[in-house]
Amino acid sequence: MRVLVTGGGGFLGGAIVRRLVARGDEVRSYSRSVYDWHAPLGVASYRGDLTDIQALSYAMAGCDAVIHVAAKAGFWGPYAEYRHANVDGTLALLDACRKSGVNRLVYTSTPSVVHGGAGLEGVDESQPYPARHESAYAATKAEAEKAVLAANGPDLATVAIRPHLVWGPGDPHLVPRLVARAKAGRLRKIGDGRNLVDTVFVDNAAYAHELALDRVAPGSPVAGKAYFIAQGEPKPLWETIEALIQASGGPKLPERAVPEQVAVAIGGLCEAVWKTFRLPNEPPMTRFVAHQLATSHWFDLTAARRDLGYEPVVSFEVGLERLRKSV
Repeated sequence: MRVLVTGGGGFLGGAIVRRLVARGDEVRSYSRSVYDWHAPLGVASYRGDLTDIQALSYAMAGCDAVIHVAAKAGFWGPYAEYRHANVDGTLALLDACRKSGVNRLVYTSTPSVVHGGAGLEGVDESQPYPARHESAYAATKAEAEKAVLAANGPDLATVAIRPHLVWGPGDPHLVPRLVARAKAGRLRKIGDGRNLVDTVFVDNAAYAHELALDRVAPGSPVAGKAYFIAQGEPKPLWETIEALIQASGGPKLPERAVPEQVAVAIGGLCEAVWKTFRLPNEPPMTRFVAHQLATSHWFDLTAARRDLGYEPVVSFEVGLERLRKSV
């Protein structure tokens, strides 16, 4: 197929691009930058803003499908910036798909769209969106996901993939943040650390997108649906954090813990201070981060296994070894 990948130079987007190239697809990338490694692989690079319908239409002209990975991630920042990238950008991309005659769209979502602060233990895709989200990222990704799934129809088949806590070699977000906080002495166990959390190695997340791309089509069983993607290996969160940090060459973590209620209160106070004084950096804690660290969040992958044929191709332990070798 001829496929456009938005965010094709990023961590997950890049892994998807490499998988598609390896199997013989003609791949294009749409990002804010041009990446040197694209040309040797035969990947055509297009630059532009996610809200530029004309530039998007030009990049996807003649394409069979689009995989929309690009987004503004993170847990802190002006809501307007998240909305511009995640909502306005997705709406523009949907418009460009219609104008260009593209009839398949795979959207990269996140389990955060159904996270309202409480734990999520073994939930499936019937889990409803919460009345209120605790971060601009989760709120805007939920709004975008709803728009993508609502756009599904006879002329454009859409599917949303929700990979949970993607990590691996080249990760610019999750693991580097954990290592930086650990080195600065700012990483603390919230609660007892035994809350179960599932994650996903980047190659598994990319594989899920590939499977979705092959199965989504107008009228297909996966069209108009969302799917949780993870390792299928829920582990105590603090154990997972320690393993990722040590595999990345980070320090040993302290045993001292902070009660969940205290962490949430600190997070709320930090949010108020940072907003009041418009501080430029990220606060050391937010309510969203406190709840993410203190609660269980793992998912029933039955639908992904049944409809997509998904099974992780890289185990957690093998992924850790690859992470160690990349440091």
